[in-house]
Amino acid sequence: MNWLNASFTLLGEHVLWTDLVGNVLSLTVVYLAMRKTLWTWPVQITGALLLLAASLHAHVPGNALKQGLFVFLGAYGWIMWARGRHGGEPLVIRKATARERAVLLGALALGTILVAQLFIHLTWLKVAWSPWANAYIFVGSAAATFAQSRALVDFWIIWVLVDLVGVPLALKSGLWVSGAVYGIFFVMVMAGFRKWLKEARRNPSVPSHTDKAVTA
Repeated sequence: MNWLNASFTLLGEHVLWTDLVGNVLSLTVVYLAMRKTLWTWPVQITGALLLLAASLHAHVPGNALKQGLFVFLGAYGWIMWARGRHGGEPLVIRKATARERAVLLGALALGTILVAQLFIHLTWLKVAWSPWANAYIFVGSAAATFAQSRALVDFWIIWVLVDLVGVPLALKSGLWVSGAVYGIFFVMVMAGFRKWLKEARRNPSVPSHTDKAVTA
């Protein structure tokens, strides 16, 4: 469809409308997540679909795969947050346990190694920059979104770690809007982390088991 490839020029740079609108929705997702609204997830799914189209147009298949994963994780998060609001109760957020943090960090490390090998050896992926950076962002984004779906405060920190690599990768790939948005993400994520952390500290009695915390 031609509208998927529609673009304009800004300061001499080629900007896709799908990249622009998709990233605006991604910023909106951060704001909605801060407010713990269920709208976080359908907006994330829509933004991911648009960024999927932009990534395919820019020939960044690694990022396209990440956006496809976001669609799946968005659906999962939508279900989990809807379940967590059962009976009209507000979503209960909490800090991850030591075990959960170990699992998330282990998954990030091992997942990055495995995905990087795929990016290195599967030539059809045509990774535009470092396959390790692409793999790290791919796995880190998935880990952050999964932790978010479980209402864990720690998901904000994972996003910070992803942003530190995401900005140069997006700029190197020619996705200028994405690069700028990653920078704005960093500021918003820090604000979101502070807000969620304060709320989690007000709920010391939240059960440690993830399912109980989400479904409270």
